[in-house]
Amino acid sequence: MVAESTAIADALARGRDAFERQAWGDAYAQLSAADRDRPLGAADIDRLARAAYLTGREDESADAWARAHHQFRSVGDPERAAMCAFWLGFTLMFRGEMAQSSGWLARARRLLDEGGHDCVAHGYLFVPVGIRCVMAGDAAAGFDAFRQALDVGARFGDGDLVALGRLGQGRALIRLGRAAEGVALLDEAMVAIAASEASPMVAGGVYCSVIEGCHEIFDLRRAQEWTSALAQWCASQPDLVPHRGDCLLRRAELLMLHGAWPDALHEAQLACDWLSRPPGRGAGAAFYQQGELHRLRGEFAKAEEAYRQASQRGRTPQPGLARLRLAQGDVEAARAAIQHAIDEARSRHDRTAALGAYVEIMVAAGDPPAARAAAVELAEMAATLDAPYLRATSAQAHGAVLLAEGRPRDALPALRDACTAWRELPAPYEAARVRVTIGLAHRELGDDDTATMELDAALHAFRELGAAADLARVMAIAALRSGRSTDRLTARELEVLRLLATGKTNRAIAGELAISERTVDRHVSNIFTKLGLSTRAAATAYVYEHDLLRPRT
Repeated sequence: MVAESTAIADALARGRDAFERQAWGDAYAQLSAADRDRPLGAADIDRLARAAYLTGREDESADAWARAHHQFRSVGDPERAAMCAFWLGFTLMFRGEMAQSSGWLARARRLLDEGGHDCVAHGYLFVPVGIRCVMAGDAAAGFDAFRQALDVGARFGDGDLVALGRLGQGRALIRLGRAAEGVALLDEAMVAIAASEASPMVAGGVYCSVIEGCHEIFDLRRAQEWTSALAQWCASQPDLVPHRGDCLLRRAELLMLHGAWPDALHEAQLACDWLSRPPGRGAGAAFYQQGELHRLRGEFAKAEEAYRQASQRGRTPQPGLARLRLAQGDVEAARAAIQHAIDEARSRHDRTAALGAYVEIMVAAGDPPAARAAAVELAEMAATLDAPYLRATSAQAHGAVLLAEGRPRDALPALRDACTAWRELPAPYEAARVRVTIGLAHRELGDDDTATMELDAALHAFRELGAAADLARVMAIAALRSGRSTDRLTARELEVLRLLATGKTNRAIAGELAISERTVDRHVSNIFTKLGLSTRAAATAYVYEHDLLRPRT
């Protein structure tokens, strides 16, 4: 009996020691072992709950916090009971279990209000209020709630609450259109994490919310900087699971942007697995991200399946599906899909993401006026937010439209600016795509040497990335650099080319040849690829240059 008591005491002591050393996995194992042999006291159950949460055992942490709450109440400690209820309600909120979350948070408030307790727990209860206000569209009320949380945190010297208050104020300011002030507060919250002024309990949540805030305003450079900083902090705590759900998704997006596609796929799969857990909210966005990565890698069947999974889970598969159709040569389907996406886009972020694809597809569909209107809107957004990602997207769109309008010389400065901006982010895939367009502009100006170098650089980048579809497209263009020839065109493609050169639209060509407009779209896309052209103006010039207006006899 003495030996058994000693073993239990030893396990408990080791668990407490591991908790203090922030060895969360060991702390969970030892405290769990001690608890199985003899139920722990309230303070140790709270430690067990925190260790469970920090190692990704969310069900176990919820059970432990409920037990700790009841234990603290039974020993007459309502303030600590309220804190356990807060953490339980707060974590349930982010799992999407809103009814249970509301119940536990209400219980925490009632405990404090009934006893008239002036304690730090009061401040924590302002945080979910602020979150709900911001999410409901009342950012001003949210800002005020977070201000009250911050005031309580400062008064009691609670670093976790101070970090959460500043974070919430920053997110609210971004929603209020005061992005510069907002990101300054996000930065300050992250500094507290990096300097260990806040505990690991809030570190993952603060980071995830900061990345989400950066995502809202397309400030991906800041997101990457804080991702790198947090990675160093996490390395000191290998058992910690700081990235969950949406946080994994944002990491996948950053990795994709930076060209680390295998790692991005891994993170996207983790996000799919995590977000598919009951109640299963948010998994659609994770499957969409998988679709984007498969599309870029030329894995079109996998991409289509991932987009289908995203749609089934409530996430529109646009603009990715529209871009997939364009890559497959179905310009008409791409145009219809992206037009619907633009019409349905509600948030600024969704509309901005769709506009870049809209410009690309409208240029391919031979509709420069529509592409120009979208490029102008993109430029206005870029001027408002002043984010490197948006500036690069806008410059790329502007250059593509100028080239489509037959103005290759005017297009080059904008394209060069876009290429520089993408490199600085860095975003190697986007930079390579711009270099293809730069190469086509130089080719239309008769500068074949520069065109060749730009296309070769793009080919190298696409090989490194594994961008199979882009690689095949550029190889087809580059194969013609020694001289253009219509030998590769079919008889029907030559007919379409001649009619295009007379100024006819794709619809008019379809009527004259008694074929569908979608078929004409495909022929035009094939013609451009085979001849290394990118605009209808260039195709028209090519026809006259090679005396192709009349069939040869």
